[in-house]
Amino acid sequence: MMIAHKVGIPLLVTGGIGGVHHDGQNTLDISTDLTELGRNPVTVISAGVKSILDIGRTLEYLETHGVCVATFGKSRDFPAFFLPKSGFQSAYNVTDEEEAAQLIVNAHKFGQDSSVLIAVPIPEEQAASGLVIDDAIQQAVQEARNKGIRGKDVTPFILDRVYELTKGISLTA
Repeated sequence: MMIAHKVGIPLLVTGGIGGVHHDGQNTLDISTDLTELGRNPVTVISAGVKSILDIGRTLEYLETHGVCVATFGKSRDFPAFFLPKSGFQSAYNVTDEEEAAQLIVNAHKFGQDSSVLIAVPIPEEQAASGLVIDDAIQQAVQEARNKGIRGKDVTPFILDRVYELTKGISLTA
């Protein structure tokens, strides 16, 4: 995001953004993505926050740092990367490309110093089963704690374990 902003690229697309890790209120394990979203006026289009993270705390962090968060589609339901709904709401909703473009134009016109995050939910027919994903994430998070895995090693460990535990369903989604 920082490099994109410095060279004049106003928009980038990524899979899932990072966020506040589970127990992040105690460990302060918060992805740098959130800091950069708060200080670079670049629009980021993504599938939402990675499901392995604390999505509610991540959305609160983004609000605190002035990041405009919108969901693309019919509702404000914020996606959870593998799933179209996380149980949380975006502050805004854009129903189509024209509304998304207008939101981006307005953010730049007003000189917003932070990003616009537009979360695009995975289509229902391509989504993983919520129960399968949630169970795998919970197991992987517990395994990471039990093994003392911390910091930058947590996300790769959990994503690998979720892949293994779901027998590849997470990667397909």
